This record gives sequence, structure tokens and C-alpha cells, in this order.
Amino acid sequence: MTHGKVILDELKEPMVDLRRRIPEVFEGYAALSKAVYGDGALDAKTKELIALAISVSKQCDGCIASHARAAARRGATAEEVAEMLGVTIIMNGGPGTVHAPRAMAAFLEFAGDQA
Repeated sequence: MTHGKVILDELKEPMVDLRRRIPEVFEGYAALSKAVYGDGALDAKTKELIALAISVSKQCDGCIASHARAAARRGATAEEVAEMLGVTIIMNGGPGTVHAPRAMAAFLEFAGDQA
């Protein structure tokens, strides 16, 4: 079962349509994302791990897929993701045990042989 690519594929067309309808919102969001996710006091990989943890907390499958892909691209390891998800589970209780495995599966899907 996939938790990453399928979710992102399902969101692609509706996202393109909405972006076309409200381009200023998406331009502003893109600028904010660029400012937030670059290296700073925290490196970009750590920021993506934080975003993935919040995605699990918010139970947002699209967010999980997006940030799992970004964490893989930024060089996160399966061990780092698993440990971060342990913190997410303890902070969220039962719902964390449902969405954390989804996040791990999405990360492993995007990380491929790197995991």
C-alpha cells in the first residue's frame, strides 16, 4: 500500500485548479515556504522532520506525503524518521499510532533504496 505518491497524485489536479483560481495566495504561500524551509539555525532536514511530525499531529495525509518526500530529499534516515515519529506518538496518543505508520510508509516510499 502506498501512502505518498498516490496521495500526491490525487491532489495534483485539484491543486493546479485552485492555484489557477487564487494565484496570489499560492505565490504568498510559496514565498513563505521558501523563507521557512531553508537552512538557518535549524537545517532544512530538521525543519522537514518537524513539519512531518506536525503533519501526523494534524492527521493530514497530503501533508504527510509532501513532508515525507521532502524529508527523504533532504537526507533524513529511516532511523531519524522513526525516532521523530516516536515523539509524535507520545505527544498525540492513539491518533499518533494511526498516522505515524502512514508517515513512515510514505517516507520509506520516497526514500527508496536510501532507507
